[in-house]
Amino acid sequence: MKKKSQLNLFNLKTMNYSTLKKTVALSVASLMAVGMVQAQTSTTTTTTDTTTKTSGTTTAKVFGGRGQYNTWSFGINGGVTAPVVATGGSNDYTNWKTSYGYGATLRWQVAHSFGIQGNFNGGKLEGNNKDALNGFRDDRQSFSTKFYSGTITGVVNVATIDYLRRKNAINFFVTAGAGLVWYNPTMVLGNGTDFVYSNADGSKHYVKSLVIPVGVGVKFRLADAWALNLGYTENFTDDDILDGLNRGYPSKDKYSYGYAGLEYTFGPKSKANLDWVNPVAMMYDELYDAALRQEVEALKGRVTNVENAVNDLKKDSDGDGVSDQFDKCPNTPAGTVVDGSGCPLKKDTVMVGGAAAPAAYTNIQFDFDSSVLRTSSYPTLDAVSADLRANTAKSLELDGFASSEGTAAHNMHLSKDRANSVKTYLVNSGVEARRVKVKGLGETRPIADNSTEEGRVQNRRVEFVQK
Repeated sequence: MKKKSQLNLFNLKTMNYSTLKKTVALSVASLMAVGMVQAQTSTTTTTTDTTTKTSGTTTAKVFGGRGQYNTWSFGINGGVTAPVVATGGSNDYTNWKTSYGYGATLRWQVAHSFGIQGNFNGGKLEGNNKDALNGFRDDRQSFSTKFYSGTITGVVNVATIDYLRRKNAINFFVTAGAGLVWYNPTMVLGNGTDFVYSNADGSKHYVKSLVIPVGVGVKFRLADAWALNLGYTENFTDDDILDGLNRGYPSKDKYSYGYAGLEYTFGPKSKANLDWVNPVAMMYDELYDAALRQEVEALKGRVTNVENAVNDLKKDSDGDGVSDQFDKCPNTPAGTVVDGSGCPLKKDTVMVGGAAAPAAYTNIQFDFDSSVLRTSSYPTLDAVSADLRANTAKSLELDGFASSEGTAAHNMHLSKDRANSVKTYLVNSGVEARRVKVKGLGETRPIADNSTEEGRVQNRRVEFVQK
């Protein structure tokens, strides 16, 4: 009969977590970033075009968003554990044994290629020194450790079998994350005595440690809501007590878990499973969507109509600077000076040599607190327009003014509005906008006495400054 003794763990060596925590944070952030970049949430409707090469059906709409998919799933799994990993590394025992493991998952599929998953796992790890001299090493014959872990991982779908199918049948994925593992080691010493890690009161002592799970796997679609998962995960702990032996030199324990499991996705049958929708194939199908092609052709027709309408607006058959749409006197002879409506100016408004008549460049008057042009100003404005269009090197500054009623700020704004009204008329009549500048001067520089109504009427004006 083996004797049993107890060993307190209060003097366990404190581990430095900072470096590993930083590594975990960077790894998880990188993994999530890759998943987000690859994520696509737009899908297309099913098409019956015989030229397509896709298969399967879906009710997903074009650019419908994640809300049209089922995204939450629950899974259970079981498999084998081992106190070693496939990528190698040192071990405290000469021989390792496989044992049992089990787990459950809850996953939220954020996008086609990326999901966030919560994992709970439990199981047993075993090893021995039967190949060592005398069957033990470091006064240890064997160990057996029960463990439990809770982790959060990112799941990235990295490949599929057929990118031309609307629904994937097989997805290959990678996982990485971080969490907590707690465990209770039991050992057999070289003399056959059992050592059980326990507290001072005799209860089992569970060691708690940071754990980083990194894994790969493949998922098979059994139905839209059911899937079979096969996977392998390597788990790296932040201590050296997992096998009950803490060596003097720095080392970390690790273990692996190979599993198979079933996964069920919640949600109504009318919605597609986001995990299986293939965005590449959906984009391919879009090219063969007859309704979309009709919409594109109709859009092309509308664009052509708009282009034709714009060209009609710009058309000036007689070259007088007024487009045909607004020309009230079409087919005027070349060189004729016209007003804003395209009609020739009367002879008494034009001087020999094309210079503007005396009526041109006289002040434009406005009504009280108004920036609306008077109809009586049109002949002067037409004469100014004709002169500017005849002399393309000439430019103009429009100085707007107001009488002294109201606040200075209001009058400044009003004076600029008046100058802009004059500029708008000139530009609409064919003068280039870049040749006309506006300036609002408010109630400054009056030309008459603001204490009388007659003087205020004269001060409500726009002056022309030729450049």
